[in-house]
Amino acid sequence: MSYLDYSVERVPTGWRKILYINWALVALVSAVSCIGFLMLYSVSGGDIDRWAMPQMERFAVGMVLMIGLAFVPIWFWRSISVISYVVCVLLLIAVEAMGHVGMGAQRWLILGPIRIQPSELTKIAYVMVLAAYYDWLPVEKVSRPLWVLIPVMLILLPTALVLMQPDLGTSVMLIAGGGIVMFAAGVSLWYFGAVIAIVVGLVTAVMESRGTDWQLLHEYQFKRIDTFLDPTSDPLGAGYNIMQAQIALGSGGWSGRGFMQGTQSRLNFLPEKHTDFIFTSLAEEFGFVGAASLLALYVLILGFALSSALTNKDRFASLLTIGIAGTFFLYFAINMATVMGMLPAKGSPLPLVSYGGTSLMILLMGFGILQSAHVHRPR
Repeated sequence: MSYLDYSVERVPTGWRKILYINWALVALVSAVSCIGFLMLYSVSGGDIDRWAMPQMERFAVGMVLMIGLAFVPIWFWRSISVISYVVCVLLLIAVEAMGHVGMGAQRWLILGPIRIQPSELTKIAYVMVLAAYYDWLPVEKVSRPLWVLIPVMLILLPTALVLMQPDLGTSVMLIAGGGIVMFAAGVSLWYFGAVIAIVVGLVTAVMESRGTDWQLLHEYQFKRIDTFLDPTSDPLGAGYNIMQAQIALGSGGWSGRGFMQGTQSRLNFLPEKHTDFIFTSLAEEFGFVGAASLLALYVLILGFALSSALTNKDRFASLLTIGIAGTFFLYFAINMATVMGMLPAKGSPLPLVSYGGTSLMILLMGFGILQSAHVHRPR
C-alpha cells in the first residue's frame, strides 16, 4: 500500500469522498463557464449586469449543487430513476395543457416564482431510467426484439411530447442520446443499421415526392430545405441567420478581431447572440484559435467522463455516465453544427457558455450525478 493509499484510508468516509471527486473535471467545467462569462460580458457591450452576472450567480449555485450531488450514493439514482422519468413525462403533458408560450413555442411551466423547462429535466431522467433498465436486464436479452422495444418506447414517449411543443432540437437530442445508451448497453448493430436505412429511405422518398401527386411535404417546407442547402437563396428571410453567423465565423480569421471587437455582435447583425449563436461571437473575437480551444476543452470533458465510465465496474453507473456524457456531446455538437450551417437551425444552446438558467443548472446537475457515479464506483 502506497503512502497516498494509506492516507486516504485514514480519512473519514465523508471527507474521503471529497478526495475521490474528479477535480480535473470540475476545473474543466469551470474553465468553459468562465469563457461563457467573458462572452456574455462582451456581447452585452460591457454591461456585466445584463447577462454575465446572472449567469455567474446561477453557476455558483450550480457548482454547489454539483458537489453536493457527488456525495449522494449511486444506488439512490437507480432507485428514483422510474419515478423521475414518470414525473418528467407528467410535466411534459402539463406543458401541453398549461405551458407558457415564448418565442412561438410552448416549452415552459410557471410554478410560482419558478420557471422550468421540463424537456431539459427529461434529458437526465430518461438516461437514468434507461441505465437502470439495462442494469436490470440480463446481458443475453439485450438484443432480443421484445427487450429492444421497451427502451425504444421509453425514448419515443417523451420525444413525441417534446416534438409537440414544438422543439425539434431537443427531440433529436432525446433520440440520439437514447441511442447512445442502447449502443453502450450492447444492443446489436443491426438495429442501428435498420434505423439508418429507414431514415435514408424516408428522406429519399420525401425529396423524390416533390412536384408529384403524392408530394409528402408542403411547398413552404421544401423551401425551408432549399434555404438550408443554400442560405443565399433567401438572404433576407430564412437564410439571414445562418449567413450572418457564417460572416462572423469567417471574419474572425486565425486569431480574431479581439475581445469586444466583434462587429457582427456589436452591431446586432447576429441573432440570439447571447444564446444560440454565441459560438459565432467567440469565433469572430478570438478566431480559429479561440474556437478550437473551446472545442478542445469540450473534448477533454468528454474524455474524463468516458474514462470514468469505462473504468467503472458498476453497470448502472457506467451506462449513466456514458448517457450524460453523450447528452453533453450532443449539446455542443448540434449547436456548433447549426451555427456553421451544417444542420438546420434548432435553437440549441452552447453548453456552459450560452445564457440560460434551466440548461445551465440541468447540465451542472448532470455533472453532479456523473461525479456521484465516479465517487461511489467499486474500488
